[in-house]
Amino acid sequence: MMPFSRRLLAGLCIGVLLNTGAVVVAHAQQRGGDQSDDDKAQERAKKDEEWGDRQLSLKKLHAEGPCPYVKVLYDAARYHEFKDNKETSSAAQWTGEINGVNSDCAYKGGEPIQVGMDIGFSLGRGAEADGQTKVYHYWVAVTERDKTVLAKQEFDLPITFAPGEQRRDVNTRIENIVIPRKDATISGSNFEVLVGFDVTPEMAEFNREGKHFRFVSNDEKK
Repeated sequence: MMPFSRRLLAGLCIGVLLNTGAVVVAHAQQRGGDQSDDDKAQERAKKDEEWGDRQLSLKKLHAEGPCPYVKVLYDAARYHEFKDNKETSSAAQWTGEINGVNSDCAYKGGEPIQVGMDIGFSLGRGAEADGQTKVYHYWVAVTERDKTVLAKQEFDLPITFAPGEQRRDVNTRIENIVIPRKDATISGSNFEVLVGFDVTPEMAEFNREGKHFRFVSNDEKK
């Protein structure tokens, strides 16, 4: 059987177990990005039309059990592009790192589990980068814990670097992750929510080997 991480990287979304029904992963809202208000509104309207506008009310509801485990998949936690595949600072084009994820959830009785999360990114532009703008791609996947991928949604993260800027830190809010349950006996601990960059097999191997490349921000240089 193909390892779980590789199944994720291959983008498989296979049958739902536990009779949970469909899993919905809805729109993302970027903080510190470069989209106009009109673009954001259009993107949100499109996502709402595709997935259904289910608003989170995490402050009004409380979780009557444990929340799903939320974590970054190690193999896809970092993104690196190098010119001619030379893994040196002088050949660096684009880099990215998921710094961490903060999450919350709400559910009661047999209601679906609602999850929201904030994802922190550090994104870099190297000397060999082509242009000032890069569209990073990342995904959020809901799984039955340590087992089946129930649903996976991909997102775009467009970033425009200022002249001379090598690193940009941004935060993205993901809302409306809705996980239906068969009944109240199925708690959030039965599920995981995973986050990762859309990486190539070579990038995944780079990450598995523990290699790391990150630009220093202008503030850190001072």
